[in-house]
Amino acid sequence: MIDFISKTDKSWSLFLDRDGVINKRIIGGYITNWEEFEFLPGVVEAVSIFSRYFKYIFIVTNQQGIEKGLMGEDDLNLIHKKLKNHFLENDGRIDAIYFCPELAGQDVNCRKPGIEMAEKAKHDFPDIDFKKSIMVGDSKSDIQFGKNAGMKTVLHKSQEDVSIEADLKVESLLEFAEMLSKGTYEG
Repeated sequence: MIDFISKTDKSWSLFLDRDGVINKRIIGGYITNWEEFEFLPGVVEAVSIFSRYFKYIFIVTNQQGIEKGLMGEDDLNLIHKKLKNHFLENDGRIDAIYFCPELAGQDVNCRKPGIEMAEKAKHDFPDIDFKKSIMVGDSKSDIQFGKNAGMKTVLHKSQEDVSIEADLKVESLLEFAEMLSKGTYEG
């Protein structure tokens, strides 16, 4: 039994990675406009379910395509505005989206697995309790981010081999949402 599944209630927060969890990842590339954005199967339904279970839902995403000059912050903000609106139109919500535009390997960096984006969320929503938060991601840095912040972690099936221990592994966001709605883990 994964104990946090049955304990999750409206006082909990959910942190989601974006590329590879919410939308199809472009291997070796970046989503630079809304036309390139493709939701993974079941994600819209999953976020609708999550919206009934979590007090807050956040997206935390590394977006070094900005620093590489492949897109601007305005481009990313437009993608995120359309993303949030799409969820709202389908009975879901995202309370805030935090991103890091910095390149991997820089000394001072907001990128996951560092917890700067979690700290920004805590600043904006002071009643967040990281011990009552879940991070869902498809990479080692996502899961390490959650662990570094003291969250429960859920590893989403990935296109790459990810060797890190998470509290739970799922094939999709919808699988995780259905576990929450049943209140149990049947693995």
